[in-house]
Amino acid sequence: MSAAGSGSPAEPDRPGPARPGSARPGSARSGARPGTRAARTDTGTAHDDESLAEFGYRPELKRTLGNFHTFAAGISYISILTGTFQLFYFGVNHGGPAYWWSWPMVFLGQLMVALCFCELAARYPVAGSIYNWAKRLGGPHVGWLGGWMMLTATMVSLSAVALAYQVTLPQISSWFQFIGNGTGRTDAAANAVVLGTALVTFTTLVNAFGVKLMARINSAGVTIELIAAIVLIVLLAAHTTRGPSALLDTHGLGSGQPFGYLGAFLTASLASAYVMYGFDTASSLGEECKDPGRNAPRAILRALIASFLIGGLILLFALLAAPDLHSKRLTVDGLQYVVLVTLGSTMGQLVLWCVVIAITVCELAVHTAGIRLAFAMARDNNLPAAALLAKVSPRFRTPVLPAVIIGLVAIGILVLNVNQPQIFSVLTSIAIIMIYLAYLLVTLPMLVKRLRGTWTPAKGKFSLGKFGLPVNILAVLWGAGMSLNLAWPRAVVYNATGPQHWYLRWGAFLFIGIVGLGGFTYYWFVQRKRTGVLAGHAALADPADPTAPAGPIIP
Repeated sequence: MSAAGSGSPAEPDRPGPARPGSARPGSARSGARPGTRAARTDTGTAHDDESLAEFGYRPELKRTLGNFHTFAAGISYISILTGTFQLFYFGVNHGGPAYWWSWPMVFLGQLMVALCFCELAARYPVAGSIYNWAKRLGGPHVGWLGGWMMLTATMVSLSAVALAYQVTLPQISSWFQFIGNGTGRTDAAANAVVLGTALVTFTTLVNAFGVKLMARINSAGVTIELIAAIVLIVLLAAHTTRGPSALLDTHGLGSGQPFGYLGAFLTASLASAYVMYGFDTASSLGEECKDPGRNAPRAILRALIASFLIGGLILLFALLAAPDLHSKRLTVDGLQYVVLVTLGSTMGQLVLWCVVIAITVCELAVHTAGIRLAFAMARDNNLPAAALLAKVSPRFRTPVLPAVIIGLVAIGILVLNVNQPQIFSVLTSIAIIMIYLAYLLVTLPMLVKRLRGTWTPAKGKFSLGKFGLPVNILAVLWGAGMSLNLAWPRAVVYNATGPQHWYLRWGAFLFIGIVGLGGFTYYWFVQRKRTGVLAGHAALADPADPTAPAGPIIP
């Protein structure tokens, strides 16, 4: 743990007893006791609490996370080792070694999105960042849809990441294959549920016991992951057997196809697109960070750039060190095969144990982000049983019920994998698309505000300045284009093995349509009439401002 993330600061001054109410949006003094503003300015807490007041919220979550904690949250969600080891086989299988170029392509596109998020994180450092940003930029309806899409995708992603245990642990030792010997038709799927359930149970317990415990485990895991990744790069580089020209090898894929290799490359690019997202987690912990208006933007960029550099080098040297680029095992066992064969059994297994740690902290970060999102929507009374979901444990200072419910839903989705692995693979692919769409529901309204001249970055903090408009335009174009690429009805993605079903092939459009339209219909006819900051979470009315309303505001 770095010095920046260590220690436990004194708790910020809290408003004195007052009648529950809400702050007027834009009121700089809302939610603060007269005389406390100057004391908070040195640490940046004044601005951060005032940002909460703009949404009508009072500070409830404990600010204990430092700069490294926020960085670790973002990079553990992206999880370099988890993503590269889980999807290397897919990229090589569908794009050959030349698929590597999709890594910098996806990075540049996601960098445009991340830069927009940095401005928002500096301006609005609030929990459930995607939901609250979409709500602030596009209105309550856009905000709810963005939050709903992100929450649904997070729960499915939690299950998908848990399945990565099955990809790695049985390769370390057959002891981890609890069900069958792995050769039966459903052995792997059933065993994946057992391993995945154990992992989800662990992350549920950690998140229920408070953000400080989560941050310590996450930071320790990320440190191990980063060290292991750098060591892996050095070891693979020492075992290279070919030159960089191998990165131009397409394996003849795309031959005879309407779009040639471009079609194969766009399919293979999903292996990179499935990895490089989740950097917004650094901002979703904004209400629990010290000076998040400054730290969150830095953490977002550092997490994305570090993941690009380290992940790109792992993939590069893995392709240059692989014993045989045409080996069938490369497209089946993937990066695990390269590591075990190239580095030997002992060193290879040590690396795979580090991958297990990376998967664990990735799962922890995904679960944490989902909890903050559910809490953010619930305190706006935008979920069923909102008062219970938004309740913060007085002992652990964290929302406990969302941790449990999200964990149970994830385990329920895992069970689907036992006899329906095809459907599960469709759902996990669609979950990634929904996250890209949720990002688009932030960047698009932000672009509209820029074009109207109504977007104002936080003064003295992260700002794109004159580059804001072109970066925002590129972020929207990238988000729309990649969402379409991810959803394209490819049989190799949505119905890779028989029997063939049209509803699997078009699963992205069908599932997202059902989730999006069904969810929004429920919101429009039921939840919309109840929405508003719950009184127990509303900013306290400023006694010095008699015009401040006392009841919860409608976002």
